[in-house]
Parts: sequence; C-alpha cells; structure tokens
Amino acid sequence: MSEVQPLRTLSREFSAPAEVDRVERTAAALEANGITVLRASNRAAAKRILLDLVPAGSQVHQGASASLEATGITEEMEKPGRYTPLRPRLRSMDRATQGDEMRRLSASPDVMLGSVHAITETGSLVAASASGSQLGPYASGAAKVIFVVGTQKIVPSLEDALRRVDEYAFPREDARAQAAYGVHSGVNKLLIINREWVPGRITVVLSDEALGF
Repeated sequence: MSEVQPLRTLSREFSAPAEVDRVERTAAALEANGITVLRASNRAAAKRILLDLVPAGSQVHQGASASLEATGITEEMEKPGRYTPLRPRLRSMDRATQGDEMRRLSASPDVMLGSVHAITETGSLVAASASGSQLGPYASGAAKVIFVVGTQKIVPSLEDALRRVDEYAFPREDARAQAAYGVHSGVNKLLIINREWVPGRITVVLSDEALGF
C-alpha cells in the first residue's frame, strides 16, 4: 500500500478538471500575459473552436499530443483539402538526404498545434519534450500557436507545474512511447512561456473535459 497510495494521490491532484473559479482565475492571468483564452465545454467543442481558428490553406504542423489525438484534431488536420499539413510530408521525406529541409519545414509553420503539460494559475504555460522538436515553434518559430488543454492541467504555481511534469505526465508519456515506439521518453527539454509579446500569436483552448495527461 505504501507504493500505491502516492499514485492515487497524484491522480486525484492532477487528473480532475479544475473548479470554475480556478479556471476563471487562470484564464484572466493568461490574458494578462498576452495569451488569448477560449473556453470549451468538452472535446467536441474544443475541436470546433480550433478548426475555426486555423485559416484555410495554412501550413499546419503539430507536436505529438494525446490531447489533439483525443479530440480528433490530428485526424482532421491530415485530411486532404482544407489545410496543408506538414506531418504527412515530413513522414515521406528521407532524413538522411533531406534532413536540413525537414528541420526548416518543421521549425516555422504558419500554425503550430499542440498542448502543454501544465498551466499555472499565475498564467504560465509549461511544456516538456524528449526531443524538443515542437518547443522551438511554440516559443517563436510558428506564426501562430494553438494549444488545446484540459483544465485538469491547471496548477497553483510553477513549482507544482514542474512536479506535475515529472511525477504525473512523464510516467504516462514514457509508457505511451514504449508501447508506440519501443523507446523510453524523457523530460529532456522544458519550455516555460511566462508571457507572449506578439498580440494574438498564442491561443489556449481550455477544455472543461479532461484531455491528455
């Protein structure tokens, strides 16, 4: 029981959607830090909101995201027609001979989609990555960034955000990576966005339904 109880405690702390007052306080803090916030009642609403935000014909890229997968956004983005998704193109390229082109394509898309592992009530976004490939576009490379985030990722402080990454999100991502790719993940690179100074560049779609981990 001594090993099981901490996992249960972490699950209660980090997996339950946040109360309305905490969500409103966090949204206000994000807006004060130059980050647009849109509210969604569930994953279907989050998907509709995001699709409305992406201009037709945009060159769109995304990081690996359980939240985007859960909403069906990944599947929708890679359908032919409305958007120019980069992931299918990148998958068709040869890294040995086209590595430089692949790096440039993925570094500065028109629109970058993704999620984060924690949002603080003081208005900071925290994203961890094994490779760091999505962090550059999140930070400055992409013209626009749209994050879909379940409110269960709201935490009081940056210290709590880092603990959520290490103790809650990482073990689950590590298990997913082993199942999907046969390799371990890692909290190798970390991005903290405290403020966005380009108006309208970053939008967070906050879902009242828990998404991802």
